[in-house]
Amino acid sequence: MTTLPKTIGIMKIAVFSTCNYDQEFLEKYNTSHQLVFFEQTLNLDSAPMAQGFQAVCLFVNDRADAEVLSSLAEYGIKVILLRCAGFNNVDLDFAEEVGIKILRVPAYSPEAVAEHTLAMMLTLNRKTHKAYNRVREGNFSLESLMGFNMHGAKVALIGTGNIGKALYKILKGFGCRISAYDPYPDAELVADGLEYMDLREALSDAEMVSLHCPLTDESFHMINENTLKYFTKGAMLINTSRGALVDTAAVINSLKSGQLGYLGLDVYEQEAALFFQDLSGEVIQDDLIARLISFPNVLITSHQGFFTREAMQQIAETTFLNADAFVAGKNMINEIKP
Repeated sequence: MTTLPKTIGIMKIAVFSTCNYDQEFLEKYNTSHQLVFFEQTLNLDSAPMAQGFQAVCLFVNDRADAEVLSSLAEYGIKVILLRCAGFNNVDLDFAEEVGIKILRVPAYSPEAVAEHTLAMMLTLNRKTHKAYNRVREGNFSLESLMGFNMHGAKVALIGTGNIGKALYKILKGFGCRISAYDPYPDAELVADGLEYMDLREALSDAEMVSLHCPLTDESFHMINENTLKYFTKGAMLINTSRGALVDTAAVINSLKSGQLGYLGLDVYEQEAALFFQDLSGEVIQDDLIARLISFPNVLITSHQGFFTREAMQQIAETTFLNADAFVAGKNMINEIKP
């Protein structure tokens, strides 16, 4: 099995799912490590590319299940550096079993995702994307562009971690009426007057619902055929968290019936085969996302909520903080354990 280089502080790291901007920021903030960049996502087929490395650096759609981890361990991989907060794509139990450490970036500019969430809300509400295209074609009509006041609107925040908390502060400034669902209420927000409810109560009279939860066994498809029935008819749903929080087929049916009035997605259940790629010259084979794109009241962005200069810098800096701590045998504050 591969051992760590003799030179203290240096690892050879295979960086998967690399785009130009990943390489730019990782190279800029690299502390000392040898980086090799691969455009491919990590999966069972691409895992052999990790041979000869001590670490792999992964993003949200890379696969690190038991099969892949078994191969990585065989190749001598000692640590997985996640350049993201979520870790639902990693089998933590098996990683511990084969001795691979998992380190993540627990927070990177939560304001970036919160602000993108707001942008989606405003775009769907005031239809600025449609107005932009109309005016470019010489159409200055206001027909079908009517929105509603955000001031006074009822918003349900599902999850009040760092991102949900940042969005709460923004929406409070808009004058929204905000309630929340989270198994672990935030004491600061409670003191500020935020009311926590159970999920059904939070959804029931909300005009806008925004998801900010980790993806776990418990939260998988938390928005489904049954919970969609709790929504106020014509409500807006925004998901900038994890795609599988939402049952896509159920949401399509709810859009068709008019129960759901607006949908904004920055994440998607099957995004691994689509997002971060230019597929404009190809026929999209995913029938569900093709159907979603066809709705006039649906807005989809390709997992760009995090994508600001500040967030990219924080991701790179924390990734190398994690790498340095692992090599030096120091306390790894961002390690994830089962």
